[in-house]
Formats: sequence, C-alpha cells, structure tokens
Amino acid sequence: MTPATSRRAPLLGLLIGHAVSLTGNMLTLIALPLHVLAETDSLAATGLAGAFATAPVVLGGAFGGVLVDRIGYRRASVLADLVSGVTIAAVPLLHATVGLPFPALLALVFVSGLLDTPGQTARTALLPEAAAAAGVPIERAIGWFEATERGARLLGAPVAGLLVGTLGALTALAVDAVTFAVSAAAVAVLVPASLRPADSPTAASGGYWQDFMAGLRFLIREPLLRAMVLLVLVTNLFDATTSSVLLPVVAARDLGGATAFGLLVGAMGGGALVGSLLFSAVGHRLPRRATFVTAFAVAGAPPFWALAAAPPLPVVAVVFAVAGLAAGAINPLIGAVKLERVPAHMRARVYGVIGAGAWAAMPLGALGAGLAADRFGTTATLLTVGTCYLLIVLTPLLGGPWRTMRRPPVPEQRQPEGTATTAEARPG
Repeated sequence: MTPATSRRAPLLGLLIGHAVSLTGNMLTLIALPLHVLAETDSLAATGLAGAFATAPVVLGGAFGGVLVDRIGYRRASVLADLVSGVTIAAVPLLHATVGLPFPALLALVFVSGLLDTPGQTARTALLPEAAAAAGVPIERAIGWFEATERGARLLGAPVAGLLVGTLGALTALAVDAVTFAVSAAAVAVLVPASLRPADSPTAASGGYWQDFMAGLRFLIREPLLRAMVLLVLVTNLFDATTSSVLLPVVAARDLGGATAFGLLVGAMGGGALVGSLLFSAVGHRLPRRATFVTAFAVAGAPPFWALAAAPPLPVVAVVFAVAGLAAGAINPLIGAVKLERVPAHMRARVYGVIGAGAWAAMPLGALGAGLAADRFGTTATLLTVGTCYLLIVLTPLLGGPWRTMRRPPVPEQRQPEGTATTAEARPG
C-alpha cells in the first residue's frame, strides 16, 4: 500500500462501511413491513413492527453515545455491526427451523436496532480525522458521507424490492445480516485503531451519567441545534408514517407490490444522491436558511400528496425523485452546523442525543399511522400528514435561533509586522 493510499484508507473504510451498513438497513426497511403485512394482513400489526424497529434507534442514540465516546469510535462501529448482524440473521433462521412467533420477531427487531445509531454515530464522529488524514476538505467529506447514505437508498431499495418479490422477505433479511458483517470488516481492516480526535474520547473522566448529562446540557444550551432537533423530530414522525406503514401498504395494494415499493424508495434515494453531490459542489455558495426551508418543503409534502392522488406509478416515482433531489441538501446542512458547534471530544454523546431527539417520535408515527389508516383510510391520512408537514417546515422563516444558521465569518489572519503573508509562510 502506497503512502497516499494509506492516508486515504481510513476515509475509504468509513465510506464503505457506512454505505454497506445502510444498504442493509434498506433491505430491512423494505422487507420487514412487507413480511409482517403478509403474515398478519393487519395494518395495526405492521405499524407495531415499525414502532419496534424505530424505538431502539432512539434509545441507542440517546444512551449509546457516551459508551461510544468511552470505548472508541472504531471499536464501537465494528461491535455495533456485528451484534446487529447476528440478531437480524436470527429472524430467517428461527422462522425456517423452530418457528418465530410475532412477539419474538418484535424482540429480535428491537435488539437489532439498538446498536444501529451508535454504530452510525461512531463512523460520523471519526469523519473529521479521516478527512484530515486523506487531505480532503471536511465539507467535501461530509458531502461524500451523506452521498453514501443516499446511494444506499438508491441501491438497497430496488434490490430489496426485487429480493422480496422473487425470493421472499426472509431472504432479504438474511442478506441484510451479511451486509453488517461486510461493514464491520471494512472498518476493522481499513481504519487504524490510532485514528481518533486529538482530545481522545477514551479520556472521559466522569461517570456514565455525568458524561451523558454533559452532552444533554450542551444540546439544551445551543439554541440552533435545539431548534433543529425539534423540527426534525416532528418531520421524522411524519416520515415514519410513510416509510413504515403508508408507503408499503399503498405499494402493496395499489401500485404493484414489493417491486413498486423498492422503486419508489430507490427513486427518492437516487434523487437524494444527486442532491447531496450537487450540494457538496455548490452548497457553500447558497444561503443556509433559505436552502434548508426550500429543501424541506419540496422533500416533505409532495410525496404524501402524490400517494394520496394515486396517479400511475411512473408519475409517483418522478415526484419521489424530485423530493429526494431536494432532500439531498438537508443532512449536509445539519452536519455542517453540528461540526461548527460540537467539541470533538463530545461528538458521540452529543450526536447521539441529537439523533435520539430527532428519532424520538418515529415509533409513535409508525404506530399512529397504522391506527389512523385503519380508522380513516390511507388517503385521508396521507393528505393530513402532508399538509401538516408543509406547515412545520416553514417555521424557520419566522426567525428566532434560525437566524444564526448562517456561516460563521472566517477570522482574518493578522500577521506581525515584517513576517511573510504567503501560503508558504510557517511560524518560527
């Protein structure tokens, strides 16, 4: 391995691990609700399974960040993927052998998701150091990192739809278990144990709860981060109604089944991949708050309304692709704000609390969508949620802490008299 390749290896390992792990997550996102719907023919049961899939993500994010800070980012990423792979592999294995009652399925789904957020948080927390080692600007590394998530949707969703449609949902879950193993191997092999922030997270001096409360207090005292968490909490609640219940139900009943489900999720993921890459190229020239609101408005409400209107599948796919294109700017904007405000030694615990707060209402969204669709029908539920989504994402235009979303000014470098001012100048 050449020195240049060695320097790039940590960033490459994080990108590969993130992409493969999230591709596996897409397999579960598609396969699980369709499996439950096929087994139970119940919208309420499908919503309950969605709640059990998202609740551990919230808990793992809230309480796992401190552990990630303590045991180290690389080790946490590898362990999280290994444990999640074992538990998700147990679903098709038990179903094919001794049988898998619905409560046991819920328990396995819960345990599998418990370490998902800490694993993602660990990889995100290592990104600045990996980018610095590779000599890549952090803005570009963030764009690539977000693009891997969007690419996972683009690849994982259609593959999942194809696997479920041809081989069954349980086969898709078995493939998901393999992706966790590949992700763990990529990080373990390519990311050296020495890669860590200068103020090493393993040097935490307080107890668990002291460190946890330090991260929570930091978030509470940051008005813009706090406002972002509240906004994303509500929009994620709405998104959960679609991804966990309404979209799989509409796809199964009106659009052609698992293949249509995978196509729509893939269309949004493909659009978001392009959006993330475009933002990484021109995002630094755009006004942050206006871009944030516009992206959220285009990405949020139209997919709900398109599903409610029930046009032909190609029309719905175009709407989802355009929504994904706009969504590609959202996470890079949030990621840039987090990097500007969160100290390196607190990344995992603060990111974990932010992630948990953003995901906290998703179990309720999944469960509520199943009940609402049973009571009022999918069309009325889709129209109502889409309208509420639009109203919520316009609130940053009201001002408040959102005014501080602008980029911080670049401090001028004042040179002592008689010193060089060129880029080659070095101190002392």
